[in-house]
Amino acid sequence: MLRFGTCRSIRCIWSGLALRHPSRALSSAQLASAESFLNGTSSAYIEEMYESWLKDSSSVHKSWDSHFSLVLAGARPGNAYHSPHSPVIPSLSMPPPETRQSVKDHLSVQAVIRAYQVRGHLVARLDPLNISNVVRDTSHSPTPGHHMLGGKDFEFIERNRDRVFQLPQLTWIGGDNEASLPLVEIIDRLERVYCSNIGIEFMFINDREKCDFIRKQFESPHAGTLSKDEKRTLMARLIRSTKFEEFLAKKWVSEKRFGLEGCEVLIPALKSIIDQCSFHGVDSFILGMPHRGRLNVLANVARQPLEEIFSQFDPTLEAGEEGSGDVKYHLGMYIERYNRVSGRTVKLSLVANPSHLEAVDPVVQGKTRAEQFYNQDEDGENVCQHVASLCSSCFAGIR
Repeated sequence: MLRFGTCRSIRCIWSGLALRHPSRALSSAQLASAESFLNGTSSAYIEEMYESWLKDSSSVHKSWDSHFSLVLAGARPGNAYHSPHSPVIPSLSMPPPETRQSVKDHLSVQAVIRAYQVRGHLVARLDPLNISNVVRDTSHSPTPGHHMLGGKDFEFIERNRDRVFQLPQLTWIGGDNEASLPLVEIIDRLERVYCSNIGIEFMFINDREKCDFIRKQFESPHAGTLSKDEKRTLMARLIRSTKFEEFLAKKWVSEKRFGLEGCEVLIPALKSIIDQCSFHGVDSFILGMPHRGRLNVLANVARQPLEEIFSQFDPTLEAGEEGSGDVKYHLGMYIERYNRVSGRTVKLSLVANPSHLEAVDPVVQGKTRAEQFYNQDEDGENVCQHVASLCSSCFAGIR
């Protein structure tokens, strides 16, 4: 009864029309042929729509609303159904060749910018002696970007050196005021950012917000600009770091030593990280590092008393005593001290390292996670931050 209710209801309408107009009567075969969807397989679905339409005509598609209305109005079978109108899709015409070439050129500029962001650190000038970057053929003046780009990109740069291009959203080299730059200026700024004395490798990060933050910090035109007070502070910390290593080298000439020569900037870098994080509310820091430069970090970052450090160079120490041999380069410490920049007290922990390389890293991360958990700050916004560094390189002849 339920399965064929609608078909019978609609057929009853047509039967009534046939009684009033005998000339319009159709056989069952003619009716099925005229309305092919009124069969047993779809009758339940049509009945459901018909009952819904009786309650609210807007609850069904416009084509079914029209069909049911025409049937009730006396339309003959086959004339009540009208297929819905197909949407009119405007024809897409190809842009002119000039527009297509312009789009292609701008995409090429985006590819050049991304090449610097992804691979710029591989050609950064990190060799203080510049041995690996010696140009033997002085008669050839290299084109900007020659060491970063392929043949097609090189030809593109040669043809469009002075052409002005719109800067894409994936770069900040124009800052907030410059929306377009000549191609030669774009490459020059990218060279200064990614192929200078700092190697920046960050495009492997899957968080776009973090990548944009790093790009903005390094690519902005005034990035790295320091005030006079900041320059004085940086110079004072760099002098402390350098003079500490010089004193150890002169005082204990024959002592086995793992100095920080060539990476003295690590000290002002760590102190700047602590200053900025402390200024933003972080009050606990956990550091992990190898043996090289550890004494310098203990003296100038953790502020361990110098007499404690120098006493470990006593030649009368036995092999089993603390600080003898190279043991002093694997010890850690914990201290709470006042930070003058932020005006807050910070807790600093340098984890003891039994290895010469990165074996301490998981220990640092685990300790940081535990402290965040017990202080109910699992996001690490206010309580604890960890810093892991690796300084295992040095010049030949430096112990």
